[in-house]
Amino acid sequence: MAGAEMSVVGFTVVSVMRSAAIVPTADGCAGVPRARYESARLAPKGLEAAGLVAAEVGAARLELAGLEFAVIDLETTGWSPEAAAITEIAAVRVRSGVRRGEFASLVNPGVPVPPGIEDLTGISDWMLAAAPGVAAVLPGLLRFAEGCVLVAHNAPFDVGFLVAACTASGLAWPGFTVLDTVMLARHVMDPDEVPDCKLGTLAAFFRARTSPCHRALADARATADVLGWLIRRLAHRGVRTLDQLAMWPEVLTSNPP
Repeated sequence: MAGAEMSVVGFTVVSVMRSAAIVPTADGCAGVPRARYESARLAPKGLEAAGLVAAEVGAARLELAGLEFAVIDLETTGWSPEAAAITEIAAVRVRSGVRRGEFASLVNPGVPVPPGIEDLTGISDWMLAAAPGVAAVLPGLLRFAEGCVLVAHNAPFDVGFLVAACTASGLAWPGFTVLDTVMLARHVMDPDEVPDCKLGTLAAFFRARTSPCHRALADARATADVLGWLIRRLAHRGVRTLDQLAMWPEVLTSNPP
């Protein structure tokens, strides 16, 4: 049975899971199990040529199936970090297809949510009025994702907003290794299987456990499921390690500040 230890600070919820008994918690989240996690680390050998960052382990390469990924998703007030702000952040830690933890928070953007964005996401100014600002949320997210390969569907969008938010908040961007599931899908999906590589299309094709709905946590969960299936397809093609995946620089990158 999956277990979790949940801490709630304002609108931020962090849940970390492993096999454990479910017990009531002191903060009133009854039925939330206690647990902890260990960060997966990556070997730098063979990755340096691609400019990727990784922590040292006892082996030169680790298989993708055994790595720990932090799958992120954002909701924002617009499409460019220069002209818009984050309204919701979520992340799911996953390894071998198993969700090991979740992070989610609404974020007060400091500006009104445009009507079109509210219609798309369902996130309103009223919902965000008491939410923490991005500078209060980011440290928890970075701690949550530490040691992981960062994953996002259309990663330049999400990572671009996060890097800009870190800069504005005076925080150093850790320079994660980043995997883009859009670009990965374009390499491993056959054109006659799906009409496009949108998250909703891929989630439906792979029958993801969660349907994306333009909310950060649901979309991160859906992306995590899609990632698992894409990694399986890579294995069938003989691509089993991060080092091998680095042959596609549009799929696997590093994003220094």
